[in-house]
Amino acid sequence: MSLNVALQMDPIEHVSVDADSTFRIGIEAQARGHRLFQYTFDRLSYDEGRVKAVGRPVSLKAEQGNHVDFGEWQTVDLGRFDVVWLRQDPPFDMGYVTSTHLLDRVSEDVLVVNDPFWVRNCPEKLMVLDFPELTPATLITRDLDLIREFRARHGDIIVKPLYGNGGAAVFHLRPEDPNLSALIEFFGGVNREPVIVQRYLAAVSKGDKRIILVDGEAVGAINRVPAAGEARSNMHVGGRPEKTQLTEREHEICEIIGPTLREKGLLFTGIDVIDGWLTEINVTSPTGLLELERFDGINAAALIWDAIEARLEKRRIRD
Repeated sequence: MSLNVALQMDPIEHVSVDADSTFRIGIEAQARGHRLFQYTFDRLSYDEGRVKAVGRPVSLKAEQGNHVDFGEWQTVDLGRFDVVWLRQDPPFDMGYVTSTHLLDRVSEDVLVVNDPFWVRNCPEKLMVLDFPELTPATLITRDLDLIREFRARHGDIIVKPLYGNGGAAVFHLRPEDPNLSALIEFFGGVNREPVIVQRYLAAVSKGDKRIILVDGEAVGAINRVPAAGEARSNMHVGGRPEKTQLTEREHEICEIIGPTLREKGLLFTGIDVIDGWLTEINVTSPTGLLELERFDGINAAALIWDAIEARLEKRRIRD
């Protein structure tokens, strides 16, 4: 099965071949004989009933600085592809949301991964609200008085942007911290969105697990340990990845959420778990494939493509 695959992602010439999961997905696709075309979401258009993208065919190799060869610029009809990958990084803003609306227009005929309807309706920090029994105490609001009451109940809290990513603007506030009012005023000046507030989990100092799920099944995990003096474990801000195993509790979490992920067409997801508590379900552009492969030898990219090819075969039989 040779497929035409479009990668909607950030500029591929700037990615790290040792860390970028989209690049690893592309390498695996190429190894299977699939043809790759790459474009950025700002070159996506709707034109008289067709969804088009301006981009280039690409050939990839795992050699940093010499990792991509480009073909000629083309304007293509995405409805003629077999698979479109929705993989640009957040922020999850209206530009991101608009790209999901446009990709919805081709998803009946083309397999879009992850499903754009559910990417739009299941942003990382909101989908966890469907599983309150698995999550730490959580508040979403712009109301400073409610945040003060929440801190009075729970002591240490984490405050972060509702649609942020990569550990940006994540704050750990202790009960006596005098900066709460100023911080909420700052967030209010930046945008009109509420913030998300959660009970601080002290065990984050021992790590924040990123668990990779493929079509709703856990395939492995890495532990991300914060740098000294940091409350954030994201690798974007200096978190150190290390080898780990799933606990019984983490298997239980995956078994509970897995059917929902599968039903919604969220084929590649990465959940974050701290001390047995689910904090995020990453569906927009999850990472961790290369770290998992280095630590455990698990080729999750191959498992993802197995799942994609199986879904395409089901579509072919259905049609």
